[in-house]
Amino acid sequence: MSSIDAEALYRELLGQIRAAYGESLSQTNGPVLAGIYSGGVWLATRLAKDLDVAQFGVVNVALHRDDYAKKGLHSQASPTSLPFEIDNAKILLIDDVLSSGRTVRAAVNELYDFGRPARIELAVLADRGGRELPVAARFTGGVVDVSADANLVLTQRDDGTLSFSIEARTG
Repeated sequence: MSSIDAEALYRELLGQIRAAYGESLSQTNGPVLAGIYSGGVWLATRLAKDLDVAQFGVVNVALHRDDYAKKGLHSQASPTSLPFEIDNAKILLIDDVLSSGRTVRAAVNELYDFGRPARIELAVLADRGGRELPVAARFTGGVVDVSADANLVLTQRDDGTLSFSIEARTG
């Protein structure tokens, strides 16, 4: 696959979420959105707009990463911000790329630092495989084929559209 159409994957993901949740996302007792910094937050921002959801949370996983010592704290990272009660919440956790599952594990740990959700479901724009942990997304824009020695990187243009690039993995 030479080019990965992030916009097409987004439309598929949006359709799956709409089909599953209907209007319940905009209701008080419905699921809440929480995006993993940073690509997941871009997606959560756009999903909130397209699904008519008033607010969403931001999850920073830096302190729960098992490779924190190697990567360190990203200087531009927003702190976790959850403008809703976590206890007994139904959370739709959103990320850009699912690979090993380690980022999702870190995000779940971060959410539990704030309370005990009733349920956490995962939505990802792209699933590239390569699991190290037993993590699966309920909603997936698509499965993509990317070499194990490359990173799939989501970028957001000034107009809000999304694109993927494939970069050589370093380190």
